[in-house]
Amino acid sequence: MTDELVMRLGQEALKTTAMVSAPLLGSALVIGLIVSIFQAITQINEATLTFVPKMIVIGLVILLAGPWMIEIITVYAQNLFDALPVMVRE
Repeated sequence: MTDELVMRLGQEALKTTAMVSAPLLGSALVIGLIVSIFQAITQINEATLTFVPKMIVIGLVILLAGPWMIEIITVYAQNLFDALPVMVRE
């Protein structure tokens, strides 16, 4: 394996990870910000108030974006396994 091949594999892995995790992290960030603003306005400091809405929204995002996320991971894995014989020879 050459250095360029290892760098390309690392870049593709990081890109795939970022694409798959972005919807979950983005939705949790937005909900956390909204709940934090609500808590600051009302001065309610309850730990479950931040946890429960995030879990509900993350569950909804997984239901909605789950097939897309699985497709991205499957395509990445298929490309990786298809290129494996070429990588071994290099």
